[in-house]
Amino acid sequence: MPAGTVAAWRGVVEEFRGDLSLPAGAPAVSLREGNTPLVPALRAGRGADLYFKIEGQNPTGSFKDRGMAVAVSGALADGARFLVCASTGNTSASAAAYAARAGLPALLAVPAGEGAVAKGKLAQALAFGARLVLVRGNFDQALAAVRALATARPDAALVNSVNPLRLEGQKTGAFEVVQQLGDAPQWLCIPVGNAGNISAYWRGFCEYRQAGRSTRVPRLVGAQAAGAAPLVSGQWVDRPETVASAIRIGRPASAHLARAAVAEADGRFLAVADAAILEAYRFLAREEGIFCEPASAASLAGFWAAQRQGLIRQGEQVVCILTGSGLKDPDRAVAEGDPPLEAEATPEALLGALPRALCD
Repeated sequence: MPAGTVAAWRGVVEEFRGDLSLPAGAPAVSLREGNTPLVPALRAGRGADLYFKIEGQNPTGSFKDRGMAVAVSGALADGARFLVCASTGNTSASAAAYAARAGLPALLAVPAGEGAVAKGKLAQALAFGARLVLVRGNFDQALAAVRALATARPDAALVNSVNPLRLEGQKTGAFEVVQQLGDAPQWLCIPVGNAGNISAYWRGFCEYRQAGRSTRVPRLVGAQAAGAAPLVSGQWVDRPETVASAIRIGRPASAHLARAAVAEADGRFLAVADAAILEAYRFLAREEGIFCEPASAASLAGFWAAQRQGLIRQGEQVVCILTGSGLKDPDRAVAEGDPPLEAEATPEALLGALPRALCD
């Protein structure tokens, strides 16, 4: 490499191949995912040393790309002929993109019904050319169907987080947090839907500590929407409801892994109401300049709840994982924003739209 040049980021498979349980010689299917920014909070910390890991800057706008890169690389190595998954939106968008990258067809099952999946995510899946099926049922029923399909068809690669390679890819988020901070934080706050991501982060932190690359592991706060909080209540939710559609899951497939991770981390699952999620969603955009989808804002709502309960104390170092871009759910952004104004095309008319204090 010529002197003075900077090495280009190669994506999570090549950057972390030695730390991933991939088949030997597996190709790297990549859209240069990973290497997302860790941004210090300006106003949201309320006395804590708070950072946001902005996973919405992955290629399809969510953390799913980390796991999908590894899962699809493994699928090619195993000779899969097509990909299949169930999704509340982000998984389908990511699977469709990486299927296109790998030259494989993708069959995606998402819940039918108005508002079941945000339009931005449906648009992505369709744009990438995947075969999208709107199933009559919720995510949990869709997942049961695709798992049965994958069992019946050995040439299908199931790329939901029940695929171990998905979690292998997603644990690289923890690796990056350690690299960016210089050590693991004292706390990690993360949204919990199907419960794979919190499990993956815990795995990554533990592996880096065991390898001597960090001195500690964080305590975990797993934030669930109050209307879809089986890991808080201890009971499955047959009809999960929340504005945070990405975590609208009543029977998390990785519940056992998440429970074990939170127990080992001396952490806590917390339920946060939709009102708290939307408050955090607006705060992130208007006070921190970060536009994430509602499910992502559950991590900040969970952080604030943990502060109120005395779990997280003043001065402690905390990372909130913001799992997906706000562009995933444009309808919610419009609904939560101030309505646009209409005026004549003159400087005076435009100035009249400013807050009164600036007009005086």
